[in-house]
Order: sequence, then structure tokens, then C-alpha cells
Amino acid sequence: MRLLPRNEEFFDLFVEVANRNKEAAHHLRQLFEAPPDRRTPHVEAIKRLEHEADQVTHEVVNRLDRTFITPLDREDIYKLASDLDDVMDAIDGTARRTQIFRLGPAPQGARQLVEVIERMVGVLVEAVGRLKKGDEVFAFCVQAKQLEEEGDAIYHEVLGQLFEKEKDAIEIIKWKEIYDNLERTLDQAEDVANVVESITIKHD
Repeated sequence: MRLLPRNEEFFDLFVEVANRNKEAAHHLRQLFEAPPDRRTPHVEAIKRLEHEADQVTHEVVNRLDRTFITPLDREDIYKLASDLDDVMDAIDGTARRTQIFRLGPAPQGARQLVEVIERMVGVLVEAVGRLKKGDEVFAFCVQAKQLEEEGDAIYHEVLGQLFEKEKDAIEIIKWKEIYDNLERTLDQAEDVANVVESITIKHD
């Protein structure tokens, strides 16, 4: 029995952000599958989720300031909250660029990358959700890393196709930035998996 209680609510807050990331990734996939004139509801839904995730992340930081004994190292709590928030920001950034750039229908490669992101974020929900008890966390971290590698291979393939087949320089600039952002989203999602893995090793 502990003499001083540890605040366990951090785990629930992490799950709240991870779930919003998952919902945002689902909207991102729908956005890229939709005709250009039907994308706005998905962009707005992602913006709302980004705002909600920000509020939860601020709550984590506020609790960190008020909590005497934390269930994890303070720097790990801050890093995990920050990395989860970065994933959401990257998804939101891509969604907004589809509007700013007035993008036409998404190429198959973009839809493939977004589908990998959706699976990746789903895996992170499982990993973060198991962090409190430490059950099977590593298996989901391994899956996340495999998905990052899968996404990386698609990214290099579609980038090559873009420069080979697209003749319009403006379209190349637009889609290259979209692909770069999607690849960055996968990298940031892998950062979350790395932090979760590191936390689990420390507390095993």
C-alpha cells in the first residue's frame, strides 16, 4: 500500500487524445476518398478534434504541475502528451492544405498512405490503452514500426511516380507537400510508439 496516492488519471487522458487521433485519421481517409467539393465537413471535423485534443493535452500539463507523485516519470508524461498532440497537428495540417491548395481528386498513392496512417493510429490506441497495465504493449509498438516502414515504402514509390508522370509543376509542388506531410505524420506516430515502448521498459 502506498503512503501517498499516485494520480493515475494521466493514462485516461492519453487514451482520450489517442482516440481523437484515431477519429481524425478516419476523417482524413474519408476526406481523400471524397470528391473535392465534399471535403469541407471532414476538414471541419478534424479541426474540432484537434481543438479537443489540445484541451486534453493542456489538462495533462496542468495536472503535471499539480501532482506530487506521478505514475510515470514527469518527462515521459510530457513527452507522450506532446508526441500524441503532434500526430493530431500533422493530420490537421494535411486536411487544411487540401483546402488551401484546392486539390483535385487524390491519387491512389495518397489514399494508400492515408490508409496506413489510419491503421497506425489505431495501433497506437491499443498501445496507449494498455500502458496502465503493461499488457502486450510491445506487440503493438512492433506493429507501429512495421506500419511506419510500410508507409515509408509507399511514400518513396508515390514520390517517384509524381515526378515521373505529372507534367504540371504546380501540381507537383502541391502533392509533394501533401506526401511529405503524410510521411511526417507516420514518423510522429512512430515517435509515440517509441515513447510508449521506452516507458514500458522502464516500468517492467
